[in-house]
Amino acid sequence: MTDIMVHQAIETIEFTLGCISNTASYLRLWALSLAHAELSEVLWDMVMRMPFSMGLPVPGKAVMTIFVFAIWAPLTVVILIVMEGLSAFLHALRLHWVEFQNKFYKGEGVAFLPFSFERILNGDVDD
Repeated sequence: MTDIMVHQAIETIEFTLGCISNTASYLRLWALSLAHAELSEVLWDMVMRMPFSMGLPVPGKAVMTIFVFAIWAPLTVVILIVMEGLSAFLHALRLHWVEFQNKFYKGEGVAFLPFSFERILNGDVDD
């Protein structure tokens, strides 16, 4: 009877820690998404509003806006694509380590030995 209670207590603790871990993992992805949105807004506000805040006449504002946009667009695309790539990488990593490792992985396989010509020539190869 005590074995069952101890086992159930361990299972409960493991389940609770898994829930907390999954929640923290999703919060990390949400924070990255929020940073992406805020960075987009900051880049727009700081860079694209600059020509309009200068005391230039309307044609000067138009030329300045085109010039600023030519710099702003590639910069924004590069930064945001890097952030999206990081987000996709973190999501895939989270799925592998948090979801897969918790549910299916047992680690009961054969130890990995990298390919080596030296081992082959010495006859240390197991088929």
